[in-house]
Amino acid sequence: MTRILIADDHQIVRAGLKNLLAEYKEFTVAGEAGSGAETVKMVRASDWDLVLLDITMPDMNGVDTLQQIKRSKPDLPVLILSMHPEDQYAVNLLRAGANGYVCKECAPEQLIGAIRTVVAGRRYVSPALGDQLAHDLSGDTQKALHTELSEREFQVFCKLAAGQAVSEIANELFLSVKTVSTYRSRILEKMGMKTNANLTYYAIKHGLIQ
Repeated sequence: MTRILIADDHQIVRAGLKNLLAEYKEFTVAGEAGSGAETVKMVRASDWDLVLLDITMPDMNGVDTLQQIKRSKPDLPVLILSMHPEDQYAVNLLRAGANGYVCKECAPEQLIGAIRTVVAGRRYVSPALGDQLAHDLSGDTQKALHTELSEREFQVFCKLAAGQAVSEIANELFLSVKTVSTYRSRILEKMGMKTNANLTYYAIKHGLIQ
């Protein structure tokens, strides 16, 4: 029996997932979390076979939650289930340690297949994302600017784009203000931008923040 922790801030979404997974005897939803902090706490407190993680929750962004989960239990499979298009977020989250990425608009059969894949120890990539990655490797398409950022740079980028100050980010990530300022400079340089407002506009335009 695969013990699953569902992490989503919408109760109706959690209920729908529970009803879907209840149709499969191999799965049991052994816990639910409605925030990033609650998710991390439950991961640390119990043993799970899979975390089904939404990346848009009110208290902690998905990158932060994912990193804290992986820091506590590096081998615990985490499958991202998000409303954001996979071509915007998936590459960065896979790089950050996610074992797979599925959009909430997917068919139930695709979600079940993704769960089985990551529980078996493999990464799940949808056919559409697989095609995108193949094109990226061949150089046939221009990559989105944010996919060129490192894991830590993307984490800082999301916070800057959401309007957080450098000092606030430094406190959250346990880094010095100077280090975060250096990350900010690298991000602006890599993305060819000059201000935090440019980053915010880009993030909104690409559906990375609302």
